[in-house]
Amino acid sequence: ASLTPTGCPGPNTMATMTGRGAGSKNAKEKNAKKVPELADLLERRDYMGAITLLEFDRKLFFDQKNASGWKPRDGTGAFEWVDGGNGTLTDEEKQQDEQRCMWLAYAAYHLGDFRKALDTYQTLVDGGSQDQMLHVYQGCCLLGLGWHAEAEEKAIQGPTCPLQNRLLFHISHRMNDENKLMMHHQKLNDTTLDQLSLASIHYLRNHFQEATDIYKRLLLENRDYTALNCYVALCYYKLDYYDVSLEILAAYLQANPDSSIALNLKACNQFRLYDGKAAEAELQPLTKDAPNIDKLDSALVRHNMVVFQNGERALQVLPQLVGVVPEARLNLVIYHMHNNEIQEAYDLMKEIEPTSPQEYILKGVTNLALGQQMDSREHLKVAQQYFQLLGASASECDTIPGRQCMASCFFILRQFDDVLIYLSSIEAYFPNDPTFQYNHAIAKAAAAKYKEAEPLLLALQSGTHAEELVRDYIFQMWLPRCLFLKGKK
Repeated sequence: ASLTPTGCPGPNTMATMTGRGAGSKNAKEKNAKKVPELADLLERRDYMGAITLLEFDRKLFFDQKNASGWKPRDGTGAFEWVDGGNGTLTDEEKQQDEQRCMWLAYAAYHLGDFRKALDTYQTLVDGGSQDQMLHVYQGCCLLGLGWHAEAEEKAIQGPTCPLQNRLLFHISHRMNDENKLMMHHQKLNDTTLDQLSLASIHYLRNHFQEATDIYKRLLLENRDYTALNCYVALCYYKLDYYDVSLEILAAYLQANPDSSIALNLKACNQFRLYDGKAAEAELQPLTKDAPNIDKLDSALVRHNMVVFQNGERALQVLPQLVGVVPEARLNLVIYHMHNNEIQEAYDLMKEIEPTSPQEYILKGVTNLALGQQMDSREHLKVAQQYFQLLGASASECDTIPGRQCMASCFFILRQFDDVLIYLSSIEAYFPNDPTFQYNHAIAKAAAAKYKEAEPLLLALQSGTHAEELVRDYIFQMWLPRCLFLKGKK
């Protein structure tokens, strides 16, 4: 297995549609000394700027409200002395401050600061707000924090509405509750937000073609939702159509050249098509100001830089990203396997219930390696089952990884003629891969095809990995056996 970059966390359209040029910073300040308007900041998606402005406005308002001094008495034209801290908010002032808090929570949520958004909504609840939608908004924040049971509880406290259903739909997926998932699925309507939510669930469940179909249809209906191009490109990346993904992404990047999500996805495509150097070049606008990987703001970019640099600084970067970037755990497992740290790799995968092809493969590989190391038939049996589950599945049976899994399954079962059927079907895709050539040669030798195995083994012996093969017991046993028996078979 090789290290795998991640395109982006995946489309998240559960609560809102943020598709018109998401991630761009294309507005220019017309007057550097002019205080920006909240609407302009939100339009530019400058959520940090919006939060700063709102907090400043609230502090200024309460400082003025609570300051000591002479203040006009209502309706009389006279003045009265008011001590600081005794200013009572009028109904109009309460409503204005509630609006500020609502926008503050909105900006914090879209910035990804779910805790701040949750606390702001709780302040409104504690202040006596009667808006029942606050419970649903709090549920969205709790989902973002990964507190799924609490998110469900809050969502149920809110009113029945499309947003509540979308929220419960996503919570059901995160909690692996198929019955509730289907119930909320049936309540979805043919609206843009509901269909975006459905597409994102398809994506999260690895149903990339279904997600692509929905996004493409929505893009035809909403031409100005340009961020949908990123979602479509991401789906094509997951479907291994890297050229198509780049082509779709190009139009979006032309309009939004500094979009971090789009640049990251382009880098991942380049990595798949070419190599890590080409991918690193695409991330240059995001990494040029950072002295090293650890100083990069984006966890996603830090993760992918480790992948693009072939695992460099993996032990410093990846462990802290486990649970943050989904692929971080898998790539850490691959790093340990490459360094023959089998127990560490196995421990990372031990409690994982696989849902994606990569997880099935790594569950199989770690159990296989540990089974060989400990001479454990139990681990080998588990590995064989994981390989068979993936390789025989309808979605993976005709893919290269699927056929590799079936070859591994039959290898464990010692059915070497079947191994050769699967390896021969994908041989053209690995012309210079020494690992594939090694497995192919050993399978031919084990199937008593000594004449065919001999040239493959000799080619490996004179190749770039000859020094490693000198220390490989299995290789050193099979090569003389083939040389000895080639005239008999």
